[in-house]
Amino acid sequence: MSRNIVDLAALGEPFTRDPYPVYARLRAQGPVHRIRMPEGGAEAWLVVGYEAGRAALADPRLTKDWAKASPALPLGPVSSGPHMLSSDPPDHTRLRRLVAREFTARRVEELAPRVQKTTDALLDRMLAAPDGRADLVEALSFPLPISVICELLGVPDLDRVSFRTWSNDAIGASDVTRRKAAAAAMARYMRELVSGKRQRPGEDLLSALIHAEDDDGDRLSHEELVGMAWLLLVAGHETTVNLISNGVLALLTHPAQLAALRADLGLIDAAVEEMLRYDGPLETPTYRFTTDPVTLGGTVVPGGGELVLVAIADANRDPERFAGPERFDIARDARGHVAFGHGIHHCLGAPLARLEARIAVRTLLERCPDLALDIHPAAITWRPGLMIRGPRSLPVRFTR
Repeated sequence: MSRNIVDLAALGEPFTRDPYPVYARLRAQGPVHRIRMPEGGAEAWLVVGYEAGRAALADPRLTKDWAKASPALPLGPVSSGPHMLSSDPPDHTRLRRLVAREFTARRVEELAPRVQKTTDALLDRMLAAPDGRADLVEALSFPLPISVICELLGVPDLDRVSFRTWSNDAIGASDVTRRKAAAAAMARYMRELVSGKRQRPGEDLLSALIHAEDDDGDRLSHEELVGMAWLLLVAGHETTVNLISNGVLALLTHPAQLAALRADLGLIDAAVEEMLRYDGPLETPTYRFTTDPVTLGGTVVPGGGELVLVAIADANRDPERFAGPERFDIARDARGHVAFGHGIHHCLGAPLARLEARIAVRTLLERCPDLALDIHPAAITWRPGLMIRGPRSLPVRFTR
């Protein structure tokens, strides 16, 4: 491991646009590195590579509890209450069990017609543009998943403009003050949302969670419901927004792969898995902390709440696991990628994200036979920070 701090914050826009070569160079030196993050200049321990990353994701010695983070860390929690991604067993086990009872595979599959209908309506609007141009993020990638998660949770009147700003700032802003302000605003909004749903319940997931209880009569507290609503709304749209945008960008910059998928849309499932592996929606997952000194990849990381980040983007580009990892290939077997994490914190909403991506990308290709990028790839601006991986906008053109 390099003993010097690797200042990722100083690498600027080139690193934000394409972090993969930097991660690959670090991986060649060893699996664990001390880094300075773009987010507030915070220092952390970065784990690169597939085996080391996968092991760290499932390591029970690393805690998700923010109460155990070092007080010297210039970052704080952005969620509006306790939830699965900020807790350890047995609390995590309890929370996940209560949510999983309601957020079932059947409930997700029943959303397919709604996802298709929403996709069709959004593309109707996009294709009506008189100049045959659109920003795919604004036209499809953002409105589809936020519409679906709002439908699922039963919050059709969500203030989407404010919510999107809060979500973007809370997760990705490099300025700590902006992150905290967005988190506080979102917390107030979420508390009002849960209180309103208590008064006016419906046949939706949030209402079901309010009344859900396990066999022992255990139920979610008000603060846990607020945290869960935050998690489902934020994670329920952020990952899918970037999965769709990054996936379409990969297709449009790899014409042979785009042609292969157009020729056989039965490859859509495999294509989505390759999109997740090649340029997934998360660069690193939510934070983990040390409690005691822990050896990771041969390096002793001190205890006391040191921040540990796993570069899942690099794990999915490790040639020890995926042959020719820099090649986007929808015919490859991309199973085993860690785009949705690994271990007990594996994303509960992964089936929904996959469903939305399959329907969105397939329908987009069916309805836009000459879809093309309307900007040079190097001119695309990317969202800042080490967690979310996705373009701010994705200009495309098409024939009406």
